[in-house]
Amino acid sequence: MATPYAPGAAEEDSLLAAIPKKVLPPWDPLTSLDWDKEKHSSVALVRIQRDLQNIFKDPSPGICVLPDGDDLTRLHVLITGPFDTPYEGGFFHYYLRYPPTYPLTSPRVKFMTTGCGTVRFNPNLYRNGKVCLSILGTWHGPPWSPTQSLQSVLLSIQTLMNEKPYHNEPGFEREHNPGEVEHYNDIIRHETLRVAVCDALENNKCPPDLFELKKSTFVSLYECYMATATETASRLDGQPMMDPFRINKGTFNFKKIISRLEKLFAKYS
Repeated sequence: MATPYAPGAAEEDSLLAAIPKKVLPPWDPLTSLDWDKEKHSSVALVRIQRDLQNIFKDPSPGICVLPDGDDLTRLHVLITGPFDTPYEGGFFHYYLRYPPTYPLTSPRVKFMTTGCGTVRFNPNLYRNGKVCLSILGTWHGPPWSPTQSLQSVLLSIQTLMNEKPYHNEPGFEREHNPGEVEHYNDIIRHETLRVAVCDALENNKCPPDLFELKKSTFVSLYECYMATATETASRLDGQPMMDPFRINKGTFNFKKIISRLEKLFAKYS
């Protein structure tokens, strides 16, 4: 069976650049010069405070939000990978910025856990940090509505990390070649343990409070991490990743991950 076309790592950024900016507006909260010139309206600030109060009062499982210093319009978000998915127990860091015109305009979000721009964890989570969701204006589909909120944005992002992320890619609603769904899951499991667990704890880039949460969660989930890595090592170690989307490349090496997990547990337990 012929292998379906999917953009490789070298092509991804050029394909994004080819999309007209009028169709998909700026998305990076760290380089939002257009927003730097404006102050948040009183309506925006009241709504932002309400968003945060709702999140803190009724937090969603696996989602933790922390303002960037004293600035409530800029947030660090830590989403822990949901159980029974290839993202299980991973620490996924996002940076979010509210627009001056909120809630008329959607926030901008950047995915920070990319292995320094080398890993694409999901068809909707690009290596450059772009989060592709129509409500963020970064993909085609139902647009942002002022009735939506911080919570709806974060739940939409969390939903991307499901048990079969292969199907998130447009045109891949059905498996193109036998075994691709599970093989893609194996790649995501490997990279979750390598980057979103080991790297996330060895080279922390989150605020101290979020790092403390990562450490305590890691200790509580250590046996789960080890069980996943040990079971999968015997089956995959030494094999090439063979990403069906031709982006994540390398060789499975769960044995090395196991060694890193053991050292981290000894350090933090």
